Amino acid sequence: MLAHFLDGLRCSVCQTLNALRLDSARELVECRECGQSAMVFPEIGEGQGS
Repeated sequence: MLAHFLDGLRCSVCQTLNALRLDSARELVECRECGQSAMVFPEIGEGQGS
């Protein structure tokens, strides 16, 4: 699950630690504290073996 990668990160706006959550249905990362959101873009070729 991708959500565990958000542990230990701070919101770039309010600097709150561990307040980010992934909304995979809307492809957004949102801060539960201030409401700031950012779109998530998957990396091309992610998950494909070499």
